[in-house]
Amino acid sequence: MKQVKQLIDKLHLEDLCNEIHPSIFDDNENYNMLIIRIPVIAEDLTGVSLGFILTQEKSYFYNKEKSQFEELDSVYMGPYTQMNKLVDKLLKSFVKYQEIISDMEESLYANNKENNFLNKWLEIKVDILRIERILVRTANTMDVFINFYKDADNFPMNHYADIHEHMERTMRSATLQLSKLDYLYSFYNAKSNDKMNKMIYILTIISAIFLPLNLIVGFFGMNTTGLPFSTGNIGTYYAMSLMLSLVVITSIVVQKWRRKIEN
Repeated sequence: MKQVKQLIDKLHLEDLCNEIHPSIFDDNENYNMLIIRIPVIAEDLTGVSLGFILTQEKSYFYNKEKSQFEELDSVYMGPYTQMNKLVDKLLKSFVKYQEIISDMEESLYANNKENNFLNKWLEIKVDILRIERILVRTANTMDVFINFYKDADNFPMNHYADIHEHMERTMRSATLQLSKLDYLYSFYNAKSNDKMNKMIYILTIISAIFLPLNLIVGFFGMNTTGLPFSTGNIGTYYAMSLMLSLVVITSIVVQKWRRKIEN
């Protein structure tokens, strides 16, 4: 494998060693380099960059853990086998996001209390955006790779086309889930705004009822002489009766006003 390292440009070797290198296909005189980055959905979302060197006779996979090249069984089927495992796993594991979003959707429609809705929403949206961003470049790179080798002898066109279709399917699904998340956010905001409007409406009614009382209390609380009901033993009774009457009158006015608005 030392001959492979000597064959490869130093900058290309650095690219192959890079854990987070984006997808790229580089065609050279003596070899071609293919780096495919694929999202991996586990407990946390990560990405794996698979690096391959293809010559006319052989293909090699760069093992980053061992920092060495490994010769593959076939020029074309070797890279396909490595990529297909991760792409199939991605296709199956992406269902997790679809199920979470469906649960969030049903919970909102059922008016269940969601204390951490925004945190969950943001976490899922960031993950799906990362998946979509990675797959856009990966699918484009795979398209370039397929077009480059489509006329080569023994090139398994159907196999690579299948990988490319799986990538695009996951990418379309990611775009759909992002649209659902945007709709859920709008629906959640509408519900929150409706609750806020109801609270403001209740506070407005309470303020309208108690505003005349505040005026009466403020009036009788003035430190001046000659105030009504300030003489005699039942002045407080008169003041309380006046305030109670104002509460009743104001409540009737507010009730009529509310019915007029609703109609």
